[in-house]
Amino acid sequence: MSDQLFSQLPAFGKRIAVFDTETTGLDLKTARIVTATVVELDESGSVVVDREEWLADPGIEIPDVAANVHGITTAIAREKGRDYREVVAEILEVLRDCFARGIPVVAYNAPYDFTILYHQAIELGLEPIADPMPVIDPLVIDKQLDKFRKGQRRLEVTADFYQVRLEDAHNSKADAIAAGRVGQAVLAKFAAKLPDNIVDLHNAQAIWADEQEKSFTEYLVKIGKNAKPSFGWPLKLGGEQMVRDQL
Repeated sequence: MSDQLFSQLPAFGKRIAVFDTETTGLDLKTARIVTATVVELDESGSVVVDREEWLADPGIEIPDVAANVHGITTAIAREKGRDYREVVAEILEVLRDCFARGIPVVAYNAPYDFTILYHQAIELGLEPIADPMPVIDPLVIDKQLDKFRKGQRRLEVTADFYQVRLEDAHNSKADAIAAGRVGQAVLAKFAAKLPDNIVDLHNAQAIWADEQEKSFTEYLVKIGKNAKPSFGWPLKLGGEQMVRDQL
């Protein structure tokens, strides 16, 4: 991050954790985690607390459509992946530690990762993170404060817009680090328009995300598609449980 952006970065963006998963599918209730990353960045976007990417054997077949995205086949997961319950338990533990230390967790399109983790914890008899907080979702902030920018909002597109390098898209570690740096760039760019503290920002994102969901659903209905809103941020625990392609 440039010195100019550093000077504009809010205090709560100067030490962040970043979280990303790659999974067996898009259904938030049933998709299982295949790989995941939680590392911590400083104000320059450098990794200051590194952790190895988790690779789990999800215990089910990994569909080709998912394996073609993240590169982990059923055979690879069975050969090299760790016990699924142990991996999910460790992810929960690390995230809880970050939240307990007051470190914001950046997740791009946060309801995807946090909702899948929530349901997998319950399925495995683990205590879920029922109220992940504070969370920073660069997708929500970027869409709210730069509403009329043309083009898609997928991570790789947004990273390119903010001049953040993403060399290995759909690798959970590469995606997590890029999302954190995009998040810091977004926070710095829009610092004057953001709440002064992380709790207020977290709560604002929940409102913005629901507004964005409502607007997108209305657009889909207008063009003749059968759509219902799926509210909730950073968890979607009711209604439709599929993350739609709205990026």
